[in-house]
Amino acid sequence: METLLSINPSRNYEVNGEVKSTTVEEIKNKVHAANKAKQEWKEFGIKKRIKLLHPIYEGFKLRQKEIASLITKEMGKTIDSAEAEASNYISEFKWFMDNAPAGVADEVTHKDEKSIHKIVYEPLGSAAVITPWNFPFGMFIWGTIPNLIVGNTVVAKMTKECPLLSKLVEDVMTSHELPKGVFSMVYGKGSEVGKILAESDVNLIWFTGSTKIGKMLYKIAAEKFIKVILEMGGSNPCIVFDDVDISEAVPIIYDARFYNAGQVCDAVKRLIVHESIFDELVNQLKEYVESKTVGDPMEKNTDIGSLVAERQQILIQKQVDDARKRGANIIIGGKAPQDLKGAYYEPTIITNVKKDMRVWNEEVFGPVLPVVPFKTENEAVQIANDTPYGLGSRVLSKDLTRARRVASRIEAGTVEINKGNRWLPCNPFGGYKESGMGREHGVVGFRELCQIKVISE
Repeated sequence: METLLSINPSRNYEVNGEVKSTTVEEIKNKVHAANKAKQEWKEFGIKKRIKLLHPIYEGFKLRQKEIASLITKEMGKTIDSAEAEASNYISEFKWFMDNAPAGVADEVTHKDEKSIHKIVYEPLGSAAVITPWNFPFGMFIWGTIPNLIVGNTVVAKMTKECPLLSKLVEDVMTSHELPKGVFSMVYGKGSEVGKILAESDVNLIWFTGSTKIGKMLYKIAAEKFIKVILEMGGSNPCIVFDDVDISEAVPIIYDARFYNAGQVCDAVKRLIVHESIFDELVNQLKEYVESKTVGDPMEKNTDIGSLVAERQQILIQKQVDDARKRGANIIIGGKAPQDLKGAYYEPTIITNVKKDMRVWNEEVFGPVLPVVPFKTENEAVQIANDTPYGLGSRVLSKDLTRARRVASRIEAGTVEINKGNRWLPCNPFGGYKESGMGREHGVVGFRELCQIKVISE
């Protein structure tokens, strides 16, 4: 049987361990069990489902440190960020349990002396939940827990990059009293096993990952006529107006671009700066980046760890080299550090960027930031919307009237103004255009996982 190797990208690709892949027959059996269990799981009702899920929440809390360590060892995230991922998403598990009952409660739409009409939210059935590597634990929680709470059964496939973390997650999920078939995990190479799972007899595909794979899954769902929830790629713009305090703007921009070594779908990937402050902002951002440490993600003083894999390092270098050949200026970075063994890449700032460059018209999933100037508000909005993606965006300005006006014109699922932080569990998340369809998170995310039935009596 084929095995998945767990590779440490931050320590010269040493092997952490291995996990057996799931066979096609095993995938079919797990989907069959999920379908067999879905009626019983639905009829339990939301209070009983939450009661059965609560020990799993406690189980994740007990293994929180282990979860964080595996995130760092398998995908290179700094240990501080990995610990934050484990802690934050365990807290969101609790938020889901606390808030779902009200979010999917029956709603009376009309009532008089003769009749009463109400909306009832019912589960869709069995869900294929396919999650990415950049937030491997967090996206599992987002995809799996709300599905289970609203009454869907789940067959999950986590990233091939983190098989040991997947085994830990499976162990916690199945070490408690969930009925047989309500939850199971499959393992294997991403697009291959994910495709087999999606083509199986499921009622919903929930996916976070690349636009390329999301489109493939959308076609599969269309042939089967089932629902999809897709959160895909992004190339977020950040518009910086001339009235900002540059020293305050720089840390916001740095965090929005370089967190997790730039491997965030909702990261700022295109910086659009008013021409009057362009040079000064680029210079201060360069100095700020120079103060950060790239290194072993297990070390507490490391600010930027490794990329997830060597292939990612190679892809980013090709994107940067393309910009360099077409006349871009590399202000800082632009290469892998020579003194580190693994999938590392220096934080990179690029100016003199043209529309035909790969760093502009492709999603760059790493610590690379192209910066372009603008003259007018209309030009800034036009540049911001010059992308097939529409996941997130940011506007920096002291003039809130202008910032709100620009926010209304940006084609994206979220807009953060100044220090605004959209990462609250009550906020739905998703994108415009090729960044996906449907929403996850919040009450809207719960309802996306349900059938809507109207009962009038």
